[in-house]
Amino acid sequence: MIGSTGLVGSKLASMATRYGFEPYNTQNMRESPFPNSKQLDITDKEATLRLVREIDPEVIINTAALTNVDYCETHKNEAEKVNVGGARNVAEAARQNDSRLIQVSTDIVFDGTYGHYTESDTPNPLNQYAKTKLEAEGVVSRLSNYAIARPSVVYGWHSQAVAAGSNATKTMNFAMFVLDRLKNNEIVKAIRDQYNCPTLADNLAEALLRMAQNREIGIYHTTGRSCLSRYEFAVRIAEIFGYPTQLVKPVFSSDFKQLAERPKNCCLRVEKAERSLGIRFLTAEEGLGEMRKQAPSQLDLSKQS
Repeated sequence: MIGSTGLVGSKLASMATRYGFEPYNTQNMRESPFPNSKQLDITDKEATLRLVREIDPEVIINTAALTNVDYCETHKNEAEKVNVGGARNVAEAARQNDSRLIQVSTDIVFDGTYGHYTESDTPNPLNQYAKTKLEAEGVVSRLSNYAIARPSVVYGWHSQAVAAGSNATKTMNFAMFVLDRLKNNEIVKAIRDQYNCPTLADNLAEALLRMAQNREIGIYHTTGRSCLSRYEFAVRIAEIFGYPTQLVKPVFSSDFKQLAERPKNCCLRVEKAERSLGIRFLTAEEGLGEMRKQAPSQLDLSKQS
């Protein structure tokens, strides 16, 4: 598992044994809480080749990336180095060791013109982050044994989360950000004219582990089933966790300063992945319900009826 300190990587590390895998994990900027963890910067080709050769894994799942879309827009070379160069190094290591590679991509490889995209639709990325993720898809797809997952707005509890700033990788996902503001009775401004399919990290991790077990190659859309604006999703969060929905205020993207252009509608169809992987992706209500069940004790749910 490359990137075990991230939200998805930490879920994978926790769940892998249930799927018959002995997990080996990597960390880079933050220390991993999991056993069998090694430091790795995937932009270091020799270190990547050496570690993969040492572990000799059956499957590699690469969750490492610069994921802050606006940061990537202003640090294009760094984004290219990590998201494309890093993926190229991991792919070469997988090729040399005859390992299956599962690469985590993104829904915003599409331009959002119409939404409800299938895996056969043609990508057209609008910003640097999406361009690097699509380029990484091209690198990985040249392998003989690979699968690519395209999730969207991944959310869930992340024990190592910190407040999101201008850093390269935001560890406080949207749901945690909304809950952090709601519990302090603060207004949440959320965009009402950009649509995605929020994906519970646990549900995504299950899909990735099934892809690791599966021998089929190709691209899979691995998102939640609900196509929502960020505003609608924030309202669902307030409702599920019992906070006043009046604290959530809609804004248009034109009123919200974003350095990188965002697609208007990147909702994805998941029928192929559900059929091939034998999985059911959750609606936003179902995913948030699961998240609420996992709520850490310090979260104030006193308003919940």
